[in-house]
Amino acid sequence: MFGSKKKKKLDDLMAQLRPDLSRESLGVGPDFPGVAPNPILSGDARKRNAELRSGALALGVLVDWREVNSNPRVVLMFDVETADGISFRGIADEDLTITELTRLAPGQTLPVRYRPAVMDHYVCLARGADPTHVQRLSDEIASRKRT
Repeated sequence: MFGSKKKKKLDDLMAQLRPDLSRESLGVGPDFPGVAPNPILSGDARKRNAELRSGALALGVLVDWREVNSNPRVVLMFDVETADGISFRGIADEDLTITELTRLAPGQTLPVRYRPAVMDHYVCLARGADPTHVQRLSDEIASRKRT
């Protein structure tokens, strides 16, 4: 248990500094670890991002986003649907270009990756996903909804 109070204080710090990035504002439960103040300096965030890049493919419908800084670093909120039929609120912490940021619109469906073994609400954009695999997943999810 050593250090657990310090970690909790860091998690709460971001919510205090940016109430729009709190668990309640993002629509996730109390088990969500929170948005890292600086993911480059956070070992946990770097490890999580590396695992997400090789995670399972899913589809996310963009609900909303919050700019964290002017890089622009944004937190994207998705309603995610997996190939297994699991639905959850997913949070992606991404650095986008200005062009990508201006193209964001609620309701867009984008491919995302998640960690099925962890299921902690974190996802990442699946930028390099094979379009045929994404289409197959989309068709599978659509056929499940029709039945």
